[in-house]
Amino acid sequence: MAATPIAVITGASSGIGAATARRLAAEGYRVVLTARRKDRVEALAEEINAAGHQATAYALDVTDRAAVDEFATAFKALAVLVNNAGGALGADPVATGDPADWRQMFETNVLGTLNITQALLPALTASGDGTIVVLTSTAGHGTYEGGAGYVAAKHGEHVLAETLRLEIVGTPVRVIEIAPGMVKTDEFATNRFRGDAEKAAKVYAGVDAPLTAEDVADAVGWAVTRPSHVNIDLLVVRPRAQASNTKVHRTL
Repeated sequence: MAATPIAVITGASSGIGAATARRLAAEGYRVVLTARRKDRVEALAEEINAAGHQATAYALDVTDRAAVDEFATAFKALAVLVNNAGGALGADPVATGDPADWRQMFETNVLGTLNITQALLPALTASGDGTIVVLTSTAGHGTYEGGAGYVAAKHGEHVLAETLRLEIVGTPVRVIEIAPGMVKTDEFATNRFRGDAEKAAKVYAGVDAPLTAEDVADAVGWAVTRPSHVNIDLLVVRPRAQASNTKVHRTL
């Protein structure tokens, strides 16, 4: 009997990461949920297990390379890695942006993805059929005012995925990039504006139906479960109301 394939999801404590964990568990993967908030991933693992699927929680900060390397020792073979950990801080122009915010966004979105990908690539290769998913953003493909720090980080993450695909071609590992547009989750905009609910609400004001975390998880689940010879290099997913990063239909 074949072993149950394992999928590691980073940033699985909420939003897209949590929704992706639920989706991949339903697809038959044993999901390993990682995030800094141990209580949140443990609660999600309990929920998934209670639903009859398989999940394990592991508290992990992807920017801590020593901790990531220790985590990776648990895996001899790995089917899927979903690089979801990341986030945005602030909406300041380049002229007044806080370098500390830029540094944190780069460390989480880019170096965090680098750390976990490097550490788990041997296990993904050893599986004979590995898949790396990098959750970037439409911010990784186009600029907008007030978003330069996040845009720069997501461009970096996009280039990481694109370059890795070139470098490992010929190995049994796919590299999939999924770039969501406007997604309304419980925490993304609130965290970006440091808990200012009013500012966070304005991001989605008048937009009939932004994407949900489940919409993005659906895209991840579809891409990962394509036949092994099919690689979804880049999948851009936006709500119908959003034509670009700067063109959104609002009813106000």
